[in-house]
Amino acid sequence: MTRQDFKKALIIAHDLVMTAVAVLATFFVRFEGFLLSERLVHLPLVLPPFVAFAGAVYWYFQLYRSKWRFASLPDLFNIFRAVTVLALALLVVDYVLVSPQFFGIYFFGKVTIALYWLVQMFLLGGPRLAFRYMKYARSRNTLERNASTPTLLLGRVSDTEVILRAIESGAVRKLQPRGILSYRADDLGQSIRGVPVLGTFDDLDQVIQDFNERGVPIRRLVATPSALTPEANPDTLLARSRRLGLPLVRVTSLGEGMRDAELAPLEIEDLLLRPTVQIDRQRLETFIRGKRVLVTGGGGSIGSEICTRVVAFGASDLLILESSEPSLHHILENPTILSSDTRVDGVIADVRDRERIREVMGEFRPDVVFHAAALKHVPYLEKNWTEGVKTNVFGSVNVADAAVEAGVSAIVMISTDKAIDPVSMLGATKRLAEMYGQALDAEFMGRNGATRTIAVRFGNVLGSVGSVVPKFKAQIARGGPVTVTHPDMVRYFMTTREAADLVLTSASHADAEGRTLTDGTNTDERASVYVLKMGQPVRIYDLAERMIRLAGYEPGEDIEISVTGTRPGERLHEILFAREEPRAEIGIDGVMAAKPVFADRARVDQWLNTLARAITVGDRAMAERVFEEAIPEFKRRKQVPPPAAPVEQARLASN
Repeated sequence: MTRQDFKKALIIAHDLVMTAVAVLATFFVRFEGFLLSERLVHLPLVLPPFVAFAGAVYWYFQLYRSKWRFASLPDLFNIFRAVTVLALALLVVDYVLVSPQFFGIYFFGKVTIALYWLVQMFLLGGPRLAFRYMKYARSRNTLERNASTPTLLLGRVSDTEVILRAIESGAVRKLQPRGILSYRADDLGQSIRGVPVLGTFDDLDQVIQDFNERGVPIRRLVATPSALTPEANPDTLLARSRRLGLPLVRVTSLGEGMRDAELAPLEIEDLLLRPTVQIDRQRLETFIRGKRVLVTGGGGSIGSEICTRVVAFGASDLLILESSEPSLHHILENPTILSSDTRVDGVIADVRDRERIREVMGEFRPDVVFHAAALKHVPYLEKNWTEGVKTNVFGSVNVADAAVEAGVSAIVMISTDKAIDPVSMLGATKRLAEMYGQALDAEFMGRNGATRTIAVRFGNVLGSVGSVVPKFKAQIARGGPVTVTHPDMVRYFMTTREAADLVLTSASHADAEGRTLTDGTNTDERASVYVLKMGQPVRIYDLAERMIRLAGYEPGEDIEISVTGTRPGERLHEILFAREEPRAEIGIDGVMAAKPVFADRARVDQWLNTLARAITVGDRAMAERVFEEAIPEFKRRKQVPPPAAPVEQARLASN
């Protein structure tokens, strides 16, 4: 018997003994003399079956699934329901079925049953609450001894209670909460788990001064998610904390399990985005759990995040394919990867090596493939166009063909919003890869066990290599200037977590859709391209100004903003869908989709053959003619206005 089973057995024994004690205690309180002795004579006949019945009722209401140290109102409500069922059962048995026929009297009686209900509630709920309080008092004493960092919690009281619980349980360590500041005035005067609300965010300076005068200097500020919402004015909060010289941190992962809670420094980019789209965790766990997953480019920004999400959602096996040895080593040493129950392995391979990819895919036999390997920087691909074609086009072809050959359920190609009406080599290569995937998907769609091939588009990812935000931070740290290519440049932004969750959500939808289209139904209605609803686009010049102010400087005075001019292949506005792409409603919040618009497989193969010849002879003009034929909107090295107004694109993105 394991330690956990032993503890559960003790709880069961406790509840059954307390049931017998409740009945006996009720009789001794309610009756005396002859009435008591008469009932005690018959009690051995009545009590054992009642205790056995009570055990079944307790099991049904899940009294044994929760730990006593976390006893709460839902647990007490379960006890209330169970004891009420027992009391009603006694009432039915006593007045309808048994007592008048067997004993000639009502064995319990209505008053006795009501008294039993009260005693039973106390004997089941009281020990649980007492045990929780004992553990709480012990943990508070331990925390007071071990806590070394006097801290202020920032945010609404409901959020701060979650953090206080995490501190008490040991999920968040080394913090000594001394007070709470809320941005809402109606929270003032409250006390949460013994920690008082001392004021609003506007009172931060005064509260810090008061603690210093009392000889308890505050050494850390902890921001809850509510403290980072627009109505809380987090920009001012960050600026004040920096002026006071206090580290401002945020709590991460509280929404995905208290045991995973951790503190992370609050960075400027945490304040730059809208609230992230809430994902359906149950959907993703159902889709990923127990599956064998392969991720190409698994050491990159997006690929590594996909890897950590895959293991978090319970994949049985994960194979990380990477051409860079340092990147592969870095992701394999990720703490999330190392601590997971997923069997994780890595392989060095280049997606351009067709036979190597077939070999890896054939040996591993994945259920799902996420193809994140790519060259993605616009200026480099404009200059080194052959490398972009080899990796983004033929590398994608190799991965898709190998996935189909290995019988993969679904392959997701990571694309980009630059693939729509492309003006760069990056956009053109990614769009052609999308078209190959769509042609492949159409060729096999409707067959049992066919591989679904889809593409996922998203905008710029904060924190990724080459992202504008880290670049601006470095320029601000050097004292400027901050360089912007064009004052009207507009981009969509998202976090790596959002991007990875979009990819997994899209794969789950495509996989489910593929299973429902194997009966000869019309496959033209399926979705082939998925896009996150990314909200309003961000003007890069405004982003630069805000980042400078968040760093405590004034743009144009302390740090200059320099306009350097657009680079080859850049355009001012990003586009989510091509004009001719019909949108498909998929019923998932935060995600849009488009039905396929593409050439047939034979036509795509002709373009690929011509591209291969262009690479062999180094003929860029030949390659660009292929792109122009395949993608009529492709414009060579020329900045063009977007086909839809930015306002209309933003409206579509936020719907």
